[in-house]
Amino acid sequence: MKRRYFIEKTLLGAAGWWLVSAGNRITSQKPPRHKPARLQPGATIALIAPAGPLSEEKLGKAIENLATLGYRVREGAALRRRYGYLAGEDTERLQDLHWAFSDPEVDAIWCARGGYGATRLLPKIDFRLIARHPKPFIGYSDITALHLAIGQRTGLITFHAPGASAQLPSDTLQHLRAVLMEPQAPYTLGASLTATDPPPTTIRPGKAHGPLVGGNLTLLAALVGTPFQPSFRGKIAFIEDVGEQPYRIDRLLTQLLQTTDLRKAAGIALGTFVDCAPKNGDFSLSLAETLQLCLGHLDMPIAYGLPFGHMDNQATLPYGIRAELDANSPSLTLLEPACR
Repeated sequence: MKRRYFIEKTLLGAAGWWLVSAGNRITSQKPPRHKPARLQPGATIALIAPAGPLSEEKLGKAIENLATLGYRVREGAALRRRYGYLAGEDTERLQDLHWAFSDPEVDAIWCARGGYGATRLLPKIDFRLIARHPKPFIGYSDITALHLAIGQRTGLITFHAPGASAQLPSDTLQHLRAVLMEPQAPYTLGASLTATDPPPTTIRPGKAHGPLVGGNLTLLAALVGTPFQPSFRGKIAFIEDVGEQPYRIDRLLTQLLQTTDLRKAAGIALGTFVDCAPKNGDFSLSLAETLQLCLGHLDMPIAYGLPFGHMDNQATLPYGIRAELDANSPSLTLLEPACR
């Protein structure tokens, strides 16, 4: 028994892997980065809903979007399910995620929407299965939890991009093509041209370089204290949120600053925070004042108003890809292609 234990430990150590639970999941402290194959014309897309359910209208829009882009669509078994605020029970949504990665006929996985529920799946995900079948994984908002967990456990580059049911205006399609379909590098994303309050602004000047990590602020805070808590050290943290009043933005950012290594980030790229202004009659700081209060003292480049978040004209950001944040412009430049 001791001899077998020694052999197993030796082999696992040589490979740089270690067991994290009895849940048939193997991970490493720092798995090698893996770029998926680019999205080819006519590719087959698995359409899944790992978090919240879709209305018939949203489901129809998602299928129409992918068909318009020239892709074949395969629906997850739970895509049309509804279990309260979830798109089916946890086991059903998890099965869809595993199916989408393991099916050899599926070329990429596109989440139909966010909502809530992705964090519930994290402890039961088979990361070994995902590592054996790397392919583009696309989504945002609540899908932040899946992006971070998959990146941490497998090294796979995944894509913070609109859900399949979102509006896809020309700017959004341009970003998708430049990152996922016909990879370009360097590729620069200027500040959002959509009228916003506050407008794009520099919070702390300067330039920063590092791999991208981040996503939805609420999800980043929700992962604090879990095995999937993100690390920002030496990275460009990209952050967005929607529908949160300034005091709640303050609370979430304060939590990250007090519990994670966000202070050690190379820089912070803030997207467009939609519907985050004070409510009428509230005693409140503005969103701009709140961001300055929470982040203005940090010794790193920080800018608000980059083109990502809960907005139509949304860029595609690949997790783990080296980027440059120019907080003076402000702009964010992808320095390498994200796909093979």
